[in-house]
Amino acid sequence: MAEALTEVLSGARASGGLLHRAVLTPPWGVRVQDGAPLAVASLVRGEGWVLPSAVADPWPVPGPGAEPGDRPGPLPLAPGDVAVLRGPAPYVLADDPATPPDLLIQPGDCCTSVDGVDLCEEIALGVRTYGRDPDAPTVLLSGGYQLHGDLSSRLLDALPPVLVLRAAEWDAGLMALVEQEIVRDAPGQQLVLDRVLDLLLVSVLRAWFARPEADAPAWYRAQSDPVVGVALRLLHEQPGHAWTVASLAAKAGVSRANFARRFTELLGEPPMAYLAQRRIDLAARLLREPGATLGAVARRVGYADGFALSAAFKRVRGVSPAEYRAGWPVRG
Repeated sequence: MAEALTEVLSGARASGGLLHRAVLTPPWGVRVQDGAPLAVASLVRGEGWVLPSAVADPWPVPGPGAEPGDRPGPLPLAPGDVAVLRGPAPYVLADDPATPPDLLIQPGDCCTSVDGVDLCEEIALGVRTYGRDPDAPTVLLSGGYQLHGDLSSRLLDALPPVLVLRAAEWDAGLMALVEQEIVRDAPGQQLVLDRVLDLLLVSVLRAWFARPEADAPAWYRAQSDPVVGVALRLLHEQPGHAWTVASLAAKAGVSRANFARRFTELLGEPPMAYLAQRRIDLAARLLREPGATLGAVARRVGYADGFALSAAFKRVRGVSPAEYRAGWPVRG
């Protein structure tokens, strides 16, 4: 199952990602409404709760009358636990589910009070650190991707609204590195923070996908299928090859009709549609590499020239490759 997972996770590449360290005294509540497509949060010390979007908005927390399963409930966090939340809906981190937020994280990395007063200078405690008491008992680390284009659509589609891993379920020691880099102010530090955010996300998702009880996405489960798994490995290892349904079926050792039907049943889309999305996700990543030309990227991902790639890219992503490179806020 490694090939598909590696390729999907390799699409996570933050650019201008945000990481912060909060030092908080109970009662505390932070509502994050910055519209980021994906966020992570973890406690270094103290205790807290994460309230996903269905709970955080509208506030307050729904009472006992809510139907089971209709809305994800608040989830506790202990030191070393990590939460991954899919945006752009808001979420709340608090010392208790009943504590209303008194700090709002807005788009553009702006911190305000509930009534809109800017608090950035008032609560600044140093480099990327905020709070009102440097010796407060709770330390919270949080970060987020700022552009949908920094993440593959296949990855975002695979994630639940919120997932939480306990400290014993993943490499929680990584948070020591995260905390160390957050407060560092050195040349090129944003680039370092971007890669730290990527490393954190990959570490968490790798552990999550490996859990037997995880609701792994179809492309992950299909890797173990004796027919479709063969084709998936080929599509991920050689995305630029001129694959057809017939050639993939031949590699898998079944008829074209049987292969197409089985692939579509397991993946929810035909083989060529899967390949087209795979190629565009790879092209999006390659386009952000320094010096990459449109023609070279096109040839690498299986298009005849830059014109063909540009047309396909805009059809799938909604913007041209040039707009994407310029930092256009593309959809996943």
